[in-house]
Amino acid sequence: MSAPTRVPAGTGHHDPGAPPEPITRMYKLAMGLCTPIVRWWGRLEVTGLDALPRSGPVLLAANHDSYWDSITVGVATRSHRQVRALAKASIWKVKGLPFILDGMGQIPIRRGAGDVGALDRAIADLRAGACIGVFPEGTRSHGRPLRARSGFGRLAVAVPEAEIVCATIVGTTGIVRFPRRPRVRLHFFRPAGGNLRPGETAGELPVRLLEEIRRGAPLDAAGRRPAPAP
Repeated sequence: MSAPTRVPAGTGHHDPGAPPEPITRMYKLAMGLCTPIVRWWGRLEVTGLDALPRSGPVLLAANHDSYWDSITVGVATRSHRQVRALAKASIWKVKGLPFILDGMGQIPIRRGAGDVGALDRAIADLRAGACIGVFPEGTRSHGRPLRARSGFGRLAVAVPEAEIVCATIVGTTGIVRFPRRPRVRLHFFRPAGGNLRPGETAGELPVRLLEEIRRGAPLDAAGRRPAPAP
């Protein structure tokens, strides 16, 4: 996959006076249906939401241990702003889901296939002022360390004016461990090292961000039973 062409560097600061991005009805509806599971059953605690700008291009990076991670982010941001996730193209094959996913503005990407089309769409949406959510690990961790993939960095290089926000997601692996209730915590924050640094490559940026994210969200294996102690 060739790297996106770099555009002239922006200031990296969104216009605080810009109107909030409209949130689609489908996004509100889908996240509203999931709210009782995540907020009540999961006892969701959200901190740092002010770190996520309500308008302007944003790249959101988070850890990925459970299928519930993207839903948790959506529930937490439902009345703040819409997050368009880069999601596995295979879930568009599930009957009934394409209509919902498209209505939510999600972007299908073929993992490991050098999906230039998906990145081009994400770049266009970013430049139009969207918030794009990406899991740097590319897939669920299953409790094991994974290398950060360069897709997030490619987006940051292509749209340097996008604000970079990180999130740690903890507890989502326990949502299916009935009857034991989980305690889900989601924390938004700006990376200590800031946006893309001068000379930092598309591959180096997500590595730096993932290291910082994982310090606040240790690896956890999803499933009905907790991962065995080492």
